[in-house]
Amino acid sequence: MIKFLKQTFLSLDLQSPRWSSVETMVIPEDYELRQYETAKWVNTVIRGETQKEAMRQGFWKLFHYIQGKNEKEIKIDMAVPVTCLVKPGCADFKISFFLPFEHQDSPPQPSDSEVFVEERKAATIFVRSFGGFASPEKFAEEAEVLARSLRNRGQLFHEDFFYTAGYNSPFKLFNRHNEVWYFKK
Repeated sequence: MIKFLKQTFLSLDLQSPRWSSVETMVIPEDYELRQYETAKWVNTVIRGETQKEAMRQGFWKLFHYIQGKNEKEIKIDMAVPVTCLVKPGCADFKISFFLPFEHQDSPPQPSDSEVFVEERKAATIFVRSFGGFASPEKFAEEAEVLARSLRNRGQLFHEDFFYTAGYNSPFKLFNRHNEVWYFKK
């Protein structure tokens, strides 16, 4: 229990999806092109809420899943990042937790009908990292900076959606890490 609380609230020693760096662009705006491996994530879709409220509701639904609200009634270690699929102009948000490696082959099925496991196929993703506490407005601002930078470089990417990725507990005050992701076409 102490290990779980430490992992969850201090964001220490948490697993994350495997990826390799393809390219890093530092000037003028920094981003990285990463190749992510196929991986399973647990998800929920929150409809008709603000992004902030959707993140809150989605986080708790998924947190209950990893706390044992699943077919095997087992606790699953927290992993990072917590992502949110954002489609500008749409009030539906898909919130996701990466599933730790020991559960990738056979994740327990959720007990909550609004929670589901999906496999995200390998993908090449443009990533912009930034620090601090991230609000939906800050994520949108950083996504626009990344999109502008990609357009200026002639990069082809899916402009109709982006992901936010948070790596820290709200209790971590310093050295916070956040990202926005656009998928390469």
